[in-house]
Amino acid sequence: MEIEDHLFRREAGHLVAALTRIFGLGNLTLAEDVVQDAFCRALEVWPIRGVPDNPAAWLMATARHRAIDVIRRERTARTFAPDVVRVLEHGGTLDPVIDEAFAGAAIRDEQLRMMFSCCHPRLAEDAQIALVLNVLCGFGASEIAAAFLVGRAAMEKRIARGKHALASEGRLFDLADADFTTRLASVRRALYLLFSEGYHGASGETTVRADLCADALRLARLLGEYPPAATPETDALVALMCLHAARLPARVDEAGDLQTLIEHDRSRWDRALVEEGLARLERSAAGSHVTAWHLEAAIAAAHAAARSAAATDWMLIVSLYDRLFAITPSPVVALNRAIAIGQRDGPERGLEALDAIADRARIEHYPFYPAARGEMALRAGDRRAAYAHFSAALALARNGAERQFLARRVAASRSNHKEQS
Repeated sequence: MEIEDHLFRREAGHLVAALTRIFGLGNLTLAEDVVQDAFCRALEVWPIRGVPDNPAAWLMATARHRAIDVIRRERTARTFAPDVVRVLEHGGTLDPVIDEAFAGAAIRDEQLRMMFSCCHPRLAEDAQIALVLNVLCGFGASEIAAAFLVGRAAMEKRIARGKHALASEGRLFDLADADFTTRLASVRRALYLLFSEGYHGASGETTVRADLCADALRLARLLGEYPPAATPETDALVALMCLHAARLPARVDEAGDLQTLIEHDRSRWDRALVEEGLARLERSAAGSHVTAWHLEAAIAAAHAAARSAAATDWMLIVSLYDRLFAITPSPVVALNRAIAIGQRDGPERGLEALDAIADRARIEHYPFYPAARGEMALRAGDRRAAYAHFSAALALARNGAERQFLARRVAASRSNHKEQS
């Protein structure tokens, strides 16, 4: 049943957060095991009895009962969270403590604390993202390994090291900690990278991973619900995610082929996400500091405001890329700026902007650099050059979706190249 996989993705983090509050951070693996048990029980029962009216509540109730069983069975073998220990020592009932842990506000707070804990400064960014995916989003090591093009054993070690770092802290991150602001920056960065991997990552056989985008957006919204984290920068990040996620239905066509932004059927864009993104972007303007996320979201908003590619305000988009490059002078930003210049001023000016990228050696192995040259050469009427550039891009393709997309470009330019010959 399709609902089960989607439901598990959505609810895994909720349940792990509640159970970690009960069992203690040192028993994180036990909390994950109980969540897995609850899900396995659903797989056994639902096909026979049918999916319950409120499947999330069913899973929560099952995990709650299982938690009580585990505590009673292992009360002498494990050390649980202090509230549970006090109840066990004084012979009280576990129900109030368990019920409090599964309350909505408690689960939200524990998810936030877990999010901040996963972004421990001792962990590399890729390890932080792996922990977020594993603990808060319910992805297994094999799935995360496939998403980031590493072996399963290597990913298991990465996740294990991350969990060891969590356990060494002895408790989840205290949101009142003086290090909150620094850790908040790491959390936002991790969520941004997670979303980016879903939207246009290099991994696997598909360029688009809507599930990763959805999880990143869900956690970013959760972050924005916590007042100390609800800063203009957080709003800008959520705005950016909403505006890009709105395009996902059109990012591949009905045949499953990758589409460029120029080719999108904009009627398929999610208008509710566009409206949320625009509202978040407007709210993000309350601050005095303009970040890269503000500018990226503004660029996405400019695209969203255009009914078609031809109606796009390329003058505005180039000016926004100018400001973005001043803040983050990366070759990828320079590449996107050159593409926008090509749209505003014509392909010859776009090629000149590509040639002017100072450190383009850093993106020579990025397939969409030669692909951009191919598109501009084709628009300029130089089909021989277009064919060469698209062929070079195809040789650099990182997954099946990119290979299929670039192979179509090669085929189109080859046809034109033969006609020109």
